[in-house]
Amino acid sequence: MKKFKKYTGVMTAVIGVFFIAACTVPSRSQGAVPANAPYKNPSISIEKRVEDLLSRMSLEEKIGQMTQIERGSLRAGDISRYKLGSVLSGGGGAPSPNTIAAWQQMLAQYQEEARNTRLQIPLLYGIDAVHGHNNLKDATIFPHNIGLGAADDPDLVRRIGAATAAEMAATGIYWNFAPCIAVGRDPRWGRFYESFGQDSGLVSRLGSAYIQGFQEGLQDSFKAGGQAVHIKPIATAKHFIGDGGTRWGTSRTDNYKIDQGDTAADEQYLKDVLFPPYQKALESQVRTVMVSFSSMNGLKMHAHKELITTVLKQQWGFSGFVVSDWGGIDQVDPDYSKAVAKAINAGIDMVMVPYDANRFINTMTQLVTQKQIPMDRIDDAVRRILRVKFEMGLFDAAQSAGQAERSIVRSAEHLALAREAVAKSVVVLKNNGVLPLNGEQLGKKTLYVAGFGADNMGIQCGGWTISWQGSPGPITQGTTILGGLKELLPNSNITYDAAADFEKTDPGATCVVVVGELPYAEGKGDSAELSLPPRELEAIQKARKLFKHVILVILSGRPVILDQTARSCDAIVAAWLPGSEGAGVADVLTGKVLSTGKLPCDWPESVEQLPLDNFIQGKEKALFPIGWRQ
Repeated sequence: MKKFKKYTGVMTAVIGVFFIAACTVPSRSQGAVPANAPYKNPSISIEKRVEDLLSRMSLEEKIGQMTQIERGSLRAGDISRYKLGSVLSGGGGAPSPNTIAAWQQMLAQYQEEARNTRLQIPLLYGIDAVHGHNNLKDATIFPHNIGLGAADDPDLVRRIGAATAAEMAATGIYWNFAPCIAVGRDPRWGRFYESFGQDSGLVSRLGSAYIQGFQEGLQDSFKAGGQAVHIKPIATAKHFIGDGGTRWGTSRTDNYKIDQGDTAADEQYLKDVLFPPYQKALESQVRTVMVSFSSMNGLKMHAHKELITTVLKQQWGFSGFVVSDWGGIDQVDPDYSKAVAKAINAGIDMVMVPYDANRFINTMTQLVTQKQIPMDRIDDAVRRILRVKFEMGLFDAAQSAGQAERSIVRSAEHLALAREAVAKSVVVLKNNGVLPLNGEQLGKKTLYVAGFGADNMGIQCGGWTISWQGSPGPITQGTTILGGLKELLPNSNITYDAAADFEKTDPGATCVVVVGELPYAEGKGDSAELSLPPRELEAIQKARKLFKHVILVILSGRPVILDQTARSCDAIVAAWLPGSEGAGVADVLTGKVLSTGKLPCDWPESVEQLPLDNFIQGKEKALFPIGWRQ
């Protein structure tokens, strides 16, 4: 999520207003729209409604529909001033206070402003709810995708999609920038945990299940004003295409090493690995596709007309709309005007600007006037956007679209689902007879717990939780792994010290060491070493010296490199990034739930063995191979 400087020249704003006024294409009516205009009639076909509305729109209104900016960049009146089609929350883009009521009020105000424009086109609000409604404080936070890949349970993922849609609807949001259906081929990538794994088939079936659950699970599950609200949530297949296969050292963004880099792919690799998850997503009726920051064989995907227009839209028949990533078009060309022209002509329909709507709209208007972007490309983009809005039911919902009951957020049902998902995602990599932990076997012996991840909500949730990068600490409600152990072993004496600085220990005692990566997201999580923080490594070393039996639990968004001390532990458990319900890990550790999770990717012995293609091709042997469980 690269940040770009705002463009705020006064003369540019004046010139932009002139262009918009001078270049507006005459529409059927620039005045009031009849109450009986066909596009307002829900009894006629969506396509007829789209065409009627499109025929009434000025160029200004069309470009506005193609424009999406971040809520933090909105000024009073911007939605009506620019006829905006969409607004988004970036990572951490929450109102203050970060409560359900504040979200509802904010969305209602935005929607009211959009509905007071001449054509009354409703706003489409988008958000990255990538493991639950993770921007909302105290929402249910599910395991990140890599953990769900370890569970490999399509029905589970389908139910998580439905639960996420319901919690989003409680705040008035119906468009989710998820799921990520990247095929992860290098754990050094900072977004590896957003992938379900390295196998294209696994990614295809789980991505499809999520889309189906998210888009179909809400149905009539809530009412507003006593009337059923029929707004259909929409998911996003991202990032089109190849983001999981970028090569180390090819990124040109900030100090990133692999995120937003280049993917080398021949026709066979595209057909066998990259295409299937998207083809399955289209079969599941996904309505939006987000383009990747990355490049394909040296060409930025935001300018890749062959893949976006020829393959996705024409050959595969995708009738929804394509949205850019955060400022993604800016990377296409150093010249902003050229970048916009290349991206729109390549087939991008809605542009996540995300800061300066004025600059983007002025540039678009000028490019259309100069015929560098043809009007039929503009009409195609707007037609697609309007089609999806009509399909969702946004035009026909009550003026205040209504929200699900607030009690759906962090409901008992959702918490149980999250805990189930955590338990199913846990992978026991090694067990020399020390698992499961049993209260009766422990007897009067103290169970020692160490590691900074054992009692830290932020570490177990990872990135994309409350803020973009996430952060350690008590950032949201939930149960830590330590809390789960105390719940399940109520008669045992449990002693915790994060650093494993225990002054006195029982002879023959067992220590559970829960270590974790510090939270990260996107390219800021690119890692050349894949190592755990030094303090976590020290805790393992101390525990190994102090205790006869050590159970190592790893909280990470990817495989990490284990040194000899870590490998010598009596049990090694991959818990991934479980989210807010860490008690699900304790369920497996204590034997309450049988461990069924399997590795969704090869676990390397060293970074020198990467990328994972080397294991797939048989060139390297993994420490723990894909599909492994003890």
